[in-house]
Amino acid sequence: MGNRIGLEVSLSAAEAVKMANVDCIAAYPITPQTHIVEHLSELVNDGHLDAEFIPVESEHSAMSVCAGVSAAGARVFTCTSSQGLALMNEIVHIVASMRLPIVTILANRSLSGPLSIWNDHTDVMSIRDCGWIQVFANNGQEVFDHVLFGFKVAENENVMLPLMIHIDGFILTHVIEPVEFWEKDQVEKYLPVFKPVHSLHPDKPVTMGAFGMPFIFSEAKVAQDEPLIQSKSVITAAWKELGDITGRYYKPVETYRNDDAETLFITQGSYGDTVSLVVDELREEGKSVGLVMDRLWRPFPFNEFRDAVKNADNLIIIDRAISYGGQGGPLAIELRSVMYGEKNQPAITNFICGLAGRDMTIKDFKNIYQRAMEKVKGITLEEDYEYYGVRGK
Repeated sequence: MGNRIGLEVSLSAAEAVKMANVDCIAAYPITPQTHIVEHLSELVNDGHLDAEFIPVESEHSAMSVCAGVSAAGARVFTCTSSQGLALMNEIVHIVASMRLPIVTILANRSLSGPLSIWNDHTDVMSIRDCGWIQVFANNGQEVFDHVLFGFKVAENENVMLPLMIHIDGFILTHVIEPVEFWEKDQVEKYLPVFKPVHSLHPDKPVTMGAFGMPFIFSEAKVAQDEPLIQSKSVITAAWKELGDITGRYYKPVETYRNDDAETLFITQGSYGDTVSLVVDELREEGKSVGLVMDRLWRPFPFNEFRDAVKNADNLIIIDRAISYGGQGGPLAIELRSVMYGEKNQPAITNFICGLAGRDMTIKDFKNIYQRAMEKVKGITLEEDYEYYGVRGK
């Protein structure tokens, strides 16, 4: 096995990009992702990574450069956050429709306004439907592993789609954690040399990103959606192979003490590690509680989720974003759709919390559990969702 090193998660993510032997990094600095590309610039400058590092004038330009480089057949990486993603948004949609296998880390941060540099999932949810494969990482080791996994999946000839890794800003990006680095032979065994299906070359001209008239546009969108749905088999196979090499097996939906649990917390991202401690404490108090963590956001793991919650009576869904004017947070709305029509539907309570980095402690999650149980028993007013900890409500 590789060496286990205590390192800031952003720096270990950059080291994973180096191990993937990328050809190009194009990036623009924005908190809290900056340390990733800063370290990559050092690795390129110091000769540890033979790649082009292109500092651009904006995030829009960063993804535009990535699009051109990827279209030319190179392995490419970038990362961004929040307002940077918003500026990048136009090209984010374009590279998915062009089937360019770009790997990106999104250091999750609240979208303005008001202006905030702290973590929540509003930037994630703003591009839920952009056509990218999207996965959540809960800790530093998962971030490192999923960089290599990202290129493995995105560049598969049956996929050829961009992939985004969501990591919580500051909660992960700026924290020092123990990370087991891969050995060189492990990387070589797992990640093949990139062989593009189509690429720009003067000897064989092709058209990419052409104008689509109405008579062909719907068909083009279906042709984009189908490989995203079908990529799931490649995703699960890549996780299986990663586990065989490293001993760490990942799944579309991760569970903790859920088999006999009457009530399940549902989380995305780093909250999963905290809530697992909450589950342990509540179990010690005699409560029948478990945890389900959504790792694969797109394509969504419908069957795995239904299987994970099939024995539960209650679901407590934790959202870190608002669907303005909707019926709760984006994750809750998604899961209500998944469970619609199922026999023995569990009661669903939804809490929106932790916006812009507001602290959520073990005590807070235990309070949420108590609040959810009161709702289920009809002690409190029935509501579709609740903002947790908001003053004045």
